[in-house]
Amino acid sequence: MQPSKVLPYYFNATRVFDPESVTITTLITFDRYPIFSKLVTNYQGPISVSIHITDDENRDENLSKLHDMYNSNSYMREFMDVHVIVDKFDRQLNMWRNVARFFARSNYFMMLDVDFHICTNLQRHLSLDPKAREVMRSGAAVVLPAFEYVEQEDGIDSATFPKNKEALIQLVQEHKISTFHDFFPKGHNVTDYEQWYNFDSVYKVTAYQHSYEPYVILKKEGTPWCDERFIGYGANKAACLFEIYISGIDYWVLPQDFVIHQSHPYKEETRKQERKYNRKLYQNFQEEVCFRYSWKFLQANQWESSKADNLKEQCNKIRGLSRAPLLFSVKKRRSGKKPFRR
Repeated sequence: MQPSKVLPYYFNATRVFDPESVTITTLITFDRYPIFSKLVTNYQGPISVSIHITDDENRDENLSKLHDMYNSNSYMREFMDVHVIVDKFDRQLNMWRNVARFFARSNYFMMLDVDFHICTNLQRHLSLDPKAREVMRSGAAVVLPAFEYVEQEDGIDSATFPKNKEALIQLVQEHKISTFHDFFPKGHNVTDYEQWYNFDSVYKVTAYQHSYEPYVILKKEGTPWCDERFIGYGANKAACLFEIYISGIDYWVLPQDFVIHQSHPYKEETRKQERKYNRKLYQNFQEEVCFRYSWKFLQANQWESSKADNLKEQCNKIRGLSRAPLLFSVKKRRSGKKPFRR
């Protein structure tokens, strides 16, 4: 999908950030500027954003709109690093995610879609939760449960959203708020919402499956990058999170914090076509990742370690994978190296 022109730090934040803070990494196009401005104002912490500008006759006009957005909100100067991507290709979503992460200036980053509102004081809660911090420092991912309003018009103004867990649960019980995209439970139900409603400490996700798409905080160093072969809607983030899980990174759920979707219309016909293509790509990608990490763990003598547990759990039905240790041993013998021993 090259060439793409990346302009890092097109605008850069004036604030010096604590290395232990969490940088929100996100991606937007010019039509999402208003909702992004609300995100910056709400979070008031480090944000690294990839902004795509299509290289066509409207390029200069859309760059001008970017400047207008930047000048419209003083918090943007303080907290926001902007990385502009100029090319003729729409929705290289994982490439855009990688750019935002690469230029993030703290040790942790949060993969967040711009239309989700962080309802709680996330930074304060993390500073007061030694267990969550311990999990993050270990390299594991922490999840913020995702919700949406049942009536779409109720989800437009984030100023009306609940600001703590108790208020949220009340709205859930009144059937005004539901788990995000509850018509597709595989996307988020692994979070185990019933457990979350009743827990006051971080807990581990124990029933991961490949369609899981939570909003997560991750350690910048050591986390796999998002595969950039996924273009357009459908499976792009799931593929990214799948590889992260297979690499040996577990998911844990924060007990007090959550995000709520801000309602907006979808381009359903575009999404339908792109999902169809990416669905097949994702099926092949899962097999590739399972074999690739099997080889990696075997080479590093980690096959019998806990780091390979996620792979063995998710990849055990893939044809031929169970023979990986034997094939690795044969390859080593042929190369004259000491064979791998189970």
